[in-house]
Amino acid sequence: MKTISKYIFILATLSILAFSTSCQKDQEAEDREIIENYISEHKLNAVEYQNSGLFYVIEKEGGSQHPTKYSQITINYKGYLTNGSVFDSNDNIMFSLDRLIVGWQLGIPLIGESGTIKLLIPSGMAYGKISKPNIPANSVLIFDIDLLLFNSI
Repeated sequence: MKTISKYIFILATLSILAFSTSCQKDQEAEDREIIENYISEHKLNAVEYQNSGLFYVIEKEGGSQHPTKYSQITINYKGYLTNGSVFDSNDNIMFSLDRLIVGWQLGIPLIGESGTIKLLIPSGMAYGKISKPNIPANSVLIFDIDLLLFNSI
C-alpha cells in the first residue's frame, strides 16, 4: 500500500510539473506574439536579446563604459503596457540594478552613460503571474529608459 501511495505521489508531482512547464511555455509564446505584433504595429527596429524573448531598441548608445548587473544606476524612465497605458514614470531616480526585474538587469547594461533604450519585456522577465498596481498579471511591459549615470560596485 505504501508503495502505491509513493507512486501516486510521484506521478501527481510529475503531472503538476509538466502542466506548470506547459503553462509557462504557452505564456512565453503568447508574450512573444504580443511583442512581435507591437514591434510590427509601431515599426520598431527591435533586436532580441540572445533569443530570450526580451526585445530592445537602442535609441542612443551612450558612453563606451556600460553598467553591470551590480551597478547603482540613475535613470529617467516611463513604463507602459502594450495598449499605451502608462503605469509608472520617474526622473532622476537611483536603483541598484541587481534588485530590479530581470528585463532591466539584461537590458540596461546594453547602453552606456547618457544612453537611451526601449525595452519590450515579456511577463516572465517582469512580474509574471503577480499583479501590481495598474499592471495585470502576465503583462508584457515596455520601458523607455534614459541612463543618466552609473557607479559600479
